[in-house]
Amino acid sequence: MADRGDAIEIIQREMTVFARRARATAARMHPELSLVSFTLLSHLEDQGGCRATDLAAHYTLDKSTISRQVAALEKAGLVERRQDPADHRVQVLHLTERGVGVLAQVTDSRRIAFHERLAGWSGPDLERFAEYLLRYNAGAEGGPGEGGAG
Repeated sequence: MADRGDAIEIIQREMTVFARRARATAARMHPELSLVSFTLLSHLEDQGGCRATDLAAHYTLDKSTISRQVAALEKAGLVERRQDPADHRVQVLHLTERGVGVLAQVTDSRRIAFHERLAGWSGPDLERFAEYLLRYNAGAEGGPGEGGAG
C-alpha cells in the first residue's frame, strides 16, 4: 500500500461495497423490510418505543422523511402508535406483535449470514475487526452525515 491516502480510499470504497451488500441482503431476507426499516424497527425495540421526533433526531433526518418511513411501517402492520401514559398529547411508536416477529426473523437471518461469512476467520482476526469497528463507529458519534438509517 503506497500511503495513508491510498488506504483511506480503499476503506471508503470497501465500506461502500459493504453498505450495498447490507441493503441487498436485507432485501433478500425479508422483501418488505428495507435496511432503513430494519434499522428503525431495531431502534424502536432497543428503546422500548419512542416518538417519531426522537427517531428523526437520533438519525439526523428530516421529520418528513421519518414520517414517510413510519407511515410505511404502520401500513405494513409492523408499528403502532400508543398514547404516552406520562403525557397524553404525545404518541409513542411501538412494534406490533407482527413487527416483533419480522424483526426477530431478519435479525436471526443476519446473525446466521455473519457467522457464515466470518466462519474462516481466526479468533484474533475477529477480535481485531470487532475492535476496529467499535473504534470507527465511536468516532462517528454525532458527526456530520453519520445518521445511520440509510
